[in-house]
Amino acid sequence: MGLVAIVGRPNVGKSTLFNRLVGMRQAIVDATAGTTRDRHYGKTDWNGREFSVIDTGGYTVGSDDVFEDEIRKQVVLAIDEADVILFLVEVSTGITDLDMMMADLLRRTDKKVVLVVNKVDNYSQIYGSHEFYALGLGDPITISAMSGSGTGELMDAISAALPEESSTKEEEELPRITIVGRPNVGKSSLTNALLGTERNIVTPVAGTTRDSIHSRYNKFGMDFYLIDTAGLRKKGKVTEDLEFYSVMRSIRSIENSDVCILMLDASQGVESQDINIFNLIVRNKKGCVIVVNKWDLIEKGNNTMKEYREAIAKRIAPFNDVPIIFTSVLNKQRIMEVLQTAIRVYEARNRRIPTSEFNEYILPIIEETPPPSTKGKYIRIKFAMQLPSATPAFAFFVNLPQYIKEPYKRFLENKIREHWDFHGVPFQIYFRQK
Repeated sequence: MGLVAIVGRPNVGKSTLFNRLVGMRQAIVDATAGTTRDRHYGKTDWNGREFSVIDTGGYTVGSDDVFEDEIRKQVVLAIDEADVILFLVEVSTGITDLDMMMADLLRRTDKKVVLVVNKVDNYSQIYGSHEFYALGLGDPITISAMSGSGTGELMDAISAALPEESSTKEEEELPRITIVGRPNVGKSSLTNALLGTERNIVTPVAGTTRDSIHSRYNKFGMDFYLIDTAGLRKKGKVTEDLEFYSVMRSIRSIENSDVCILMLDASQGVESQDINIFNLIVRNKKGCVIVVNKWDLIEKGNNTMKEYREAIAKRIAPFNDVPIIFTSVLNKQRIMEVLQTAIRVYEARNRRIPTSEFNEYILPIIEETPPPSTKGKYIRIKFAMQLPSATPAFAFFVNLPQYIKEPYKRFLENKIREHWDFHGVPFQIYFRQK
């Protein structure tokens, strides 16, 4: 799956273009309750190719005065992380110094760059787009992100520029477990402790791991790929907007994994950035294990662990059914438990429940506690099944699906979780017209 980044000066219409590319699907994809719709990251597809789009402009620190530095950083990061870069310029302004500076950076990269001229609302303006050949980035594609004209041609260009999907089959069969989290929570130390080698150079400077490192783990009857993500930010980037860097970095590793181990730092508690990464995991329907590291540094009371666990559960609601493990990687405390739990979550994510067994269990419960009737109409669920999707999803066939509210959906989810082990696995519930 490719990653497409949109770069450009402020006010050339990056967010509008982002909404145009992702918006048609965003509303449908995010049927999950409680996910904050991230306005700057989304998935879309065109002719059967699925890819992610990220709007770099959405993450500027001080949006009023965007400095050249800020924009330069965004371009550099996009060059590092994305497969295709959409460079957005605006027809009426023509080429500005900032555009020149960005084009200069983009000309030097091997990545595919698509030059997009926005705000071309009528034919006479198409002639204005010719001056952008001067940027040396090939043929400009003219669009109007506002009205949507030209976006089909743009999508074709993106599809053509995306790298060929590699079909490595043998690698696919092993579970892929990815360690994610903010910088300096101990991700590399955990990888090293598990693999028993100093594969990653661990230093107390935040963000020293540069790229995600794949290691095959084959011990104690377990066989999988362990991926330590880039420290979610580079060394020189300590002062900038960390959210943006960590999001950009984590997206790719999360998308390519089956189970994510989200590491937190016990001494720092749960920060908004942790919750952002957690939401990314849930939105990508990946399994999740939360590991609270550096537990040896915490002053222990009588029920510290219990309180900490409840605090985390509150922050990550409504999806609370996630294993939480307290470790100290330095003292090699409970690190095997992390792996065993991750493998268990992987198995749960692949669990398939036979339709007859599922109905036998769930229908009597529905009979006993039917959905509350709305506007005097009785809602009847006659049949339910697990859908044949890659990640767990369940369909309930109902006479009036539109009247079923969120609390009932959650009630059903809790009942399914009580009976089958879906610990750490987000799943979807759909109500369909029978």
